[in-house]
Amino acid sequence: MRIVFMGTPDFAKVSLEALYNNNQEILAVVTNPDKPKGRGMKMVASPVKEFALSKQIPVYQPERIRKDEEFISLIKRVKPRCYMCCSIW
Repeated sequence: MRIVFMGTPDFAKVSLEALYNNNQEILAVVTNPDKPKGRGMKMVASPVKEFALSKQIPVYQPERIRKDEEFISLIKRVKPRCYMCCSIW
């Protein structure tokens, strides 16, 4: 299935990994932008981003999904069959 996966938290990586290991067609991963962390305030990528990059899956990190016209256009072009969102509300 043609999937755009959306998630950032640690547990979202488990879901992404399960989709990947079950040979699902992951077109792209959408995750929050990298954030400074720790004493040195180094930029840190989410576990979801790190996994996606390790599997050569395109990663998108828009600041605001609904307001980023370039991002919306890009996602429409890849023509996903579904979006999978893995986050805490």
